[in-house]
Amino acid sequence: MARVPYITPKELTERNQDLLARDITLNRALANSPGGSRAFWTLGYWIRRDMRLDPRLRELAILAMGVLAQNPYEYSHHVKIALESGVSETDIEQLGAAINDGAHGFSVADTLVFTAAREVYDGPGISASTFERLGEHFDSEQLIELCVTLVFYLGAVRLLASLDIDVEPEYQGYLERFPLPSLSTHV
Repeated sequence: MARVPYITPKELTERNQDLLARDITLNRALANSPGGSRAFWTLGYWIRRDMRLDPRLRELAILAMGVLAQNPYEYSHHVKIALESGVSETDIEQLGAAINDGAHGFSVADTLVFTAAREVYDGPGISASTFERLGEHFDSEQLIELCVTLVFYLGAVRLLASLDIDVEPEYQGYLERFPLPSLSTHV
């Protein structure tokens, strides 16, 4: 159960009704701070709608962050979005192997995205060697977009864990269909 109340539309002023346009538990928790909610979603919206980075790679990066954090909320929500963004069911099924450095069918660029996600998650950030190798596949704008995506979603998984946000019933099916991969001990 979340550590803050889930706000309902009737608890919001008319001006803030848009905060629950997507009635998901994260939005309902963030609605406790309308300004904080708007700030959070401004960057999230740009990531999801306006960047040049390939949507499939964006979603692989986000899914990787969800797996690394072992966060079922982030993972389940982005399995749905990933499937709508060009990530195949096979990609999702192989995600755990790729993140755990096992055998998988991902491209070199995809694998570098997973490496970058792991390095951002572990800190302090993407290593010089990984960044240089990413530069062989992405231009400077795409590299910035990948970095912003990874750092934003690192913050998102920490926020979700800190607030103990519940996965909605309609997203549980994604967890059943594509269980959250576990991490090997060396990751």
